[in-house]
Amino acid sequence: MTTTHRSARRAAVLAALVTVLGTSPADAAELPTVTATSETAALYDDEAGGNSDADDPAIWRNPADPGRSLVVATAKEGGLRVYDLDARLVQSLAAPQPPSADDAPGRFNNVDLVAGLRTATGRADVAVVSDRGNDRLRIYRIDPSRPGGPLTDVTDPAAAPVFSADQAEINDQRTAYGLATWKDTATGRSYALVSQRERTRLALLELVPAAGGTVGYRKVRTLDLPTAFRLPDGTSWTPCLEPGELPQTEGMVVDPATGTLYAGQEDIGIWRLRADLTGRPALIDKVKEYGVPGTYDEETEECTPGADPGYGGKRLSSDVEGLTLYQERDDDGYLLASSQGDNTFALYDREVGEDNEYEGGFRVAAASGTLDGVQECDGAAVLNAPLGARYPRGLLVVQDGQETPEVPDGEGGTRTATGFKFVDLGTVVDAADM
Repeated sequence: MTTTHRSARRAAVLAALVTVLGTSPADAAELPTVTATSETAALYDDEAGGNSDADDPAIWRNPADPGRSLVVATAKEGGLRVYDLDARLVQSLAAPQPPSADDAPGRFNNVDLVAGLRTATGRADVAVVSDRGNDRLRIYRIDPSRPGGPLTDVTDPAAAPVFSADQAEINDQRTAYGLATWKDTATGRSYALVSQRERTRLALLELVPAAGGTVGYRKVRTLDLPTAFRLPDGTSWTPCLEPGELPQTEGMVVDPATGTLYAGQEDIGIWRLRADLTGRPALIDKVKEYGVPGTYDEETEECTPGADPGYGGKRLSSDVEGLTLYQERDDDGYLLASSQGDNTFALYDREVGEDNEYEGGFRVAAASGTLDGVQECDGAAVLNAPLGARYPRGLLVVQDGQETPEVPDGEGGTRTATGFKFVDLGTVVDAADM
C-alpha cells in the first residue's frame, strides 16, 4: 500500500469515528494556538517531485555559532534535506538506489542525532536515519565547514538489514520505520531504537565504529509491544487494520536523564519503557479510538467502526506521531506528542518521579499572509536552547502533512504536498503556559 493510499484510508476511518465518538477536530479549537515563523519549500510526492514526502525533522545546534544551526529532515524516497534556520535548503542527499529494478528503493523515514559519537577517526556529531526501503540505518557525519554541504554519509558498507533475512523480505517492507537515538550515560555507548513497519517489534541497536571512520551497528535485543488488549468488560480488542498488519509504532524519543523510551503505537497510545528494552512497558495515555471495534471492508479497503464502548483516552486522536522532548533544567519539562487525527499537539509532564500527567496542548494555526497551519503532523522536533537572534528561546519544527496552496496535478486533481514548519519555541511556551 502506498503512503498516499494509507493516508486516504486513515482519513476515511477518522471521518467515520467522528460520528461514533462524537468528537471532531473542531473540539481542538479550545486549545491555544501558535503560528509558524517560516516554512520550507513544499515537497511533492510524485515523479516530478522526486517522490519526496516530508516526514521527520531533527535540530542540530551549532555550538560554535548557534545562529547557524541546522534542521535535518527526511523526505522518504526523496532522501534527506538539510535546512538553515530561515527554512532555506542547504543540502539535499538522495536515498540509495535499489539493488535492482525489481527491488524497493531507498526510503528515509525517521531521523535523530547523536552528539560526540565515537568513530575510528575521532568524535563526531551524526544524524542517524531509518532507511525503510533497504531496512537499514544510514549514518551521516555533520560538519558545517565541509565544502559541498554539512552532511557526509559514513555508513558502514557492511551494515546488515535490521529486521529482514534477505532482499525478498526487504521488498515486503516490514522494515526499519520509527527511530530514536540514546546515549547511555552509565557506559558512554550510543544506540538507536528502531521500530518495525506493520509489526509491533522494537529493536535496540548499538552504534559501533567501523573501518575508515564509518559507523555500523549491532543488534542488542528486541521487544514486542502488545497486539491485542484486554478491555474492562473482559473482551479482547485489536484495532482495525488491513489484513496482515499489526499496530505499528513510529514516533519515539528517549529521555536522556532517565534512559526512558517513549513510543507512540499509532492506533493505541503512548508507551513508557526502559530504553534498553528490559522491564515491562506502561501505557501512559490512550487514543480516543482505543477499544472501538471495526470491520475491514476489502472492497473499499477501509474500516467501518462500531459503537464506542468508552474505554479510550481524552487527549489523543490516532495516529499518535511525532514524539519529542522539551527539556528544562533539573530534568523537568514536557513530552510533546502529535495528535494527528485532530491536528493538535499534547503535552505531558516529563519530571522525574511524576506519572506523565497531561499538561495541556496547542495547535499550529495559519498565520497572516502565505503561512498555513499544520495538519496531519507526522514528525516533530524541539530544542530548548538559544539559536541566535532569530530563535533566542529555542525552536520547534513540525511536519505539515497538507501544504498549501494546492497545486494542480494536470489530471484534475492536486499534487500531494508536504513540508516543515518552523515555530518560535518562545511563543509555544507562552501560549501553552509551559
